[in-house]
Amino acid sequence: MVDERRSAEVTRWTIHGERLVDDTRRLRLSIASVELPDGVTFEQYVLRVPKAAMMVVLGDQDRVLMMWRHRFIIDKWVWELPGGYVDPDEDPLITATREVEEETGWRPRHVRPLVSLQPMVGSADAENLLFLAMGADHVGNPPDINEAERIAWIPLASVRNRIASGEIVGAASQVGLLHVLAFPPQ
Repeated sequence: MVDERRSAEVTRWTIHGERLVDDTRRLRLSIASVELPDGVTFEQYVLRVPKAAMMVVLGDQDRVLMMWRHRFIIDKWVWELPGGYVDPDEDPLITATREVEEETGWRPRHVRPLVSLQPMVGSADAENLLFLAMGADHVGNPPDINEAERIAWIPLASVRNRIASGEIVGAASQVGLLHVLAFPPQ
């Protein structure tokens, strides 16, 4: 039997240092000096981004609440789940709930954790926490006009085709939606 801890230590990369390139409210960029187990050394950019919290809000008739928005970095219009960065000392569940209401005008009900993911694990620490809400109450128009072109309840049955056609490209949106499709909530 192989000792998994000793085996893992053999393949661990060694970080000899990390120097800061830029540090802002939403991104910390550094360059790490790395040594591989075989002795090869190199430098690699490392991105550290605050936690983000998003929510899959399921409504009646097997629909999910989504936002149609333009993402200037990839210059594309896409459907996304509502969410945002977790404020310091804020519970991520509170963040996700608050963001849904601010961005969509819907207040989620019966919220629970769904899954956590790291969308760029090889070069970034950018934890995304996903939550699931069963239902929502309309509380008015979204107060933040900068978030989305439109808010809609999308049929869950259309999600796979929307992913295939490039309408849903965000990692957290895909993971949350595919998780709900693969493991329907009880």
